[in-house]
Amino acid sequence: MVESYDGLRGRAAGVPFVSRSAELGRLEAALQHMGVGGPAVVDITGEAGIGKSRLLAEFTALARRRGVIVLRGRATEYERHGPFQPFADAFADLGPRAFRTFPSLRELPPVLRGRDEAAGEPWTRDRFGLYRTTVDVLRRVRGARLVVVLDDLHWADPASLELVDHLIRHPVPGPFLLVVSRRDRQAPAALTAALARGADTGTVLRVALGPLGERDCVEELAHDLPRRRAAELYAASEGNPLYFLALLQSHRGSRRTGTPFPEPPRRAAARALPDGLPAGLGALLLDELAPLNPLQRYAVEAAAVLGDHATAELIATLTESPVADVVEALREVTRRDLVRPDRDGHRLALRHPLIRALVHENTDPWRRQEFHRRAAAELARAGAPLAEQAHHVEHSLAGWDPDAAVVLTKAAEQSAVTAPATSAHWLQTVLRILPNTPEHLDRRRELMLARAAALGTTGALRESRDLFHQVIDTPSRNTEDDALRISAVVQCAVMERQLGRYAEADALLRRELDRRPGPSRSQRIALVIEWCCRAQFVARFPDVRDELARTLAEARALGDGLGEIGALTLAAMSEAYEGDTAEARDLTRTAAGLADALTDGDLAGVCEPLVRLGWAEVMLDAYADAERHTDRGADIARRTGRLYMLSQLLLCQAYAHFLTCRITSSLELADEAATIARALGSGELLGFTLAVRALFLGQARPPGDPEVLAAAEEAAAAVEGAAESWWSTLSRSLLAFAALSAGDPHRARDVLLDAGGGRDLHRLQPSLLPEFLELLVAAALAVGETTEAEQAAERALKEAERIDLPTRRAAAQRALGRVEAHRGDPAAAARAFAEAARESARSGATLREVQSLLLAAPFARAAGDGPHAAEMWRRARRLAAEGGAVLLVALADRQRPEVLGESAGPGEEASGPAAALTQLTAREREIAELVAEGLTNQAVASRLCLSPRTVESHVARVYRKTGVPSRAALATLMARRAEAGREAPPPP
Repeated sequence: MVESYDGLRGRAAGVPFVSRSAELGRLEAALQHMGVGGPAVVDITGEAGIGKSRLLAEFTALARRRGVIVLRGRATEYERHGPFQPFADAFADLGPRAFRTFPSLRELPPVLRGRDEAAGEPWTRDRFGLYRTTVDVLRRVRGARLVVVLDDLHWADPASLELVDHLIRHPVPGPFLLVVSRRDRQAPAALTAALARGADTGTVLRVALGPLGERDCVEELAHDLPRRRAAELYAASEGNPLYFLALLQSHRGSRRTGTPFPEPPRRAAARALPDGLPAGLGALLLDELAPLNPLQRYAVEAAAVLGDHATAELIATLTESPVADVVEALREVTRRDLVRPDRDGHRLALRHPLIRALVHENTDPWRRQEFHRRAAAELARAGAPLAEQAHHVEHSLAGWDPDAAVVLTKAAEQSAVTAPATSAHWLQTVLRILPNTPEHLDRRRELMLARAAALGTTGALRESRDLFHQVIDTPSRNTEDDALRISAVVQCAVMERQLGRYAEADALLRRELDRRPGPSRSQRIALVIEWCCRAQFVARFPDVRDELARTLAEARALGDGLGEIGALTLAAMSEAYEGDTAEARDLTRTAAGLADALTDGDLAGVCEPLVRLGWAEVMLDAYADAERHTDRGADIARRTGRLYMLSQLLLCQAYAHFLTCRITSSLELADEAATIARALGSGELLGFTLAVRALFLGQARPPGDPEVLAAAEEAAAAVEGAAESWWSTLSRSLLAFAALSAGDPHRARDVLLDAGGGRDLHRLQPSLLPEFLELLVAAALAVGETTEAEQAAERALKEAERIDLPTRRAAAQRALGRVEAHRGDPAAAARAFAEAARESARSGATLREVQSLLLAAPFARAAGDGPHAAEMWRRARRLAAEGGAVLLVALADRQRPEVLGESAGPGEEASGPAAALTQLTAREREIAELVAEGLTNQAVASRLCLSPRTVESHVARVYRKTGVPSRAALATLMARRAEAGREAPPPP
């Protein structure tokens, strides 16, 4: 085949590349700055036929001449339900050289490796794990540069769009560049939003293509025509190069045949036109098919059906023609530049996606359907992946086909974890053709249930909920034991819970529990547990405590291990929430023993007990146990695609890391949880996740970092208008911590009192009241409400005594210490803060220990105990630095002169902001000096030829390393350093 098409492949390259030198220059600049401050993604936009693909071809050639390995993939209109199709298309080009240069690419998830031998292997983890693995593989690219180009991304499948979004949110650090092209008006909103967000942060470089210039078109492309005629053609094309070239071809053809050149045709001239086609272009392109003989026409139509998988052999199969005859026909259509071979000369494609769309839509529908049927059969015979087969099976359907339904259902099952939107689409296709007869009723309900579950993991919560209702309302042939109905009710209630519709979940579950004939004893257990869970989320657990206890006893009597652990963990978490520590400990201990005895297989369908067990253990200060159980739960949730549970497991794990002062890892886990929460579309889950993440971010950033308050405000906005619930209330109340850190105690107090329902804070989680009361004390003292602060501190001590946990006693002691400090008694304040540090250390809450020590140290010194103050300060700073608590390190360094005084002798190790300047890289020092001069990030970026986002990242690292809170503080520090340098004696 390579020799058959020699000389024809260069036809497209013979058309001059005009009017795009500026755009190519911007791409070249991005290439030069790969991994060293340039954008991570390039977004090329423009209307159909405007020249995006040609620009990408020129850029690809330029990059390859410079030794860059370029992989090209394309999303296609008729394969948009194939999971990760553009990425698989790109990585299918991996050859021996690429693997030798980038050995890590062998570890790409199989579903991304296209036509690789392993492409059909299923990915057994969650789809977000697939995204993280992909970034990790690309991060380990070393020694050379790698560019992945994805064309026509407006047609990409949802899974590919999520992966692109992940690459924008988590840019690959290193010599890697992703270049995408799309049509603005046809791009999905999610893709447009992700790229716009990336452009705002500097991660994405946007290159918009407009019409070609008239002079370039006339002089470079139509130099053989009279200028006036060429100008008329340009005006008709409106600068669209594809349209202009089609008009030129038609004009030159009329001159060769001696026929008059018609006026540019109107849009209505074509029978069926794809979206985004410039007016009149469709008819011109279809005219190119007119001279073809039947086999040539059928070969083009078969190529349109096969897309990027077309070969002479497959076309021969579809047209039922000898291969030799098909090759001869392909020579002619290639000569006419309708079809082009790929670089290897084996696979074929129509020269432009618009031509493929026109040909496909204007092929006789019965012939097109038969072509797809034959393609599906041939791919099945060759053992192609189910996703490739399913595409052709779907387009070949004319009615009910049991064999086709099997292929589509298996493809849906295989893609449920990695590409749930695709899975839901294929299940809907089966449902559409499934006969609506009694013998197929149970199968219909099973497919609807599976599709509803798939939709629930794509973020289509309402559509999922509505489909669950359809399952519930569709009668079963077995009315005595309808397990599928019970499953639908429970899953529907969970969906209502994700939507924040707790009253609706309550009504649904009550109706099912009261139904006659009612559910079986074992089915009733699952329903009651979900009903009680709903009550716990709206802070009404005391109302259902007795019912849950009876259900636990019933589960034990039936020997229902899953029901027992479900009831136990819900009771444990709820009692821990309420602050009944003794009861919660007993329940948690029993639940942990049962969970440890169950296998992963036992728990695969019910990850939520491990979520509840983990949160109960965190609330009881049992951080190691919580990590062990959430780590196990996360592994199960990843393998089973239970993303709603995975997000909560990761967040619980992150909170344990946070309290034990592992700030970097806590933020990483919270970032992953937030990514999943965004995709799931639950406002309350997202708000809860973002609020807790903002708490972590506050410790990971220097004092006064504005991103912390912005993150907390985003969390509060996510639950705005939501019903009063555990998550929504907590999301709003945590904003108070960020407001106080931002230096606005008035707002912190107002936010806390509003979220808590007044001064008694009755809406807040009872077991966390000492922490919230400590915050209220700090805010009240700052705004002059001394009496309120004293009352809040007294109440905190009482609540801590009731709850009887070290971390709660520590919070109460810190509240007391603040009041004593305000009263002017440094010794009493030091004692209270020191006691808080001891209590925190007892529980392993290292972060709270550090906070308490830093509060205690200056008051201990003021009370005359300098050695003890220095000891506390040194321990606090060391633990904070080891844990990545940037905020606390900065606070410690501010305290150093006050706490250590003259006790720091000549042998004392240098520390603090000035010493930290020596840890800056050359680039960071250069940027710090420019910032100290008063330059903005944008001005620094212009001076150093970097992106603003890169400068922002460098400045943030300078803040973290030095512990300074602002540009002004950095300027002061740099000035002191310069002064010290001038005063220092010259080196010997």
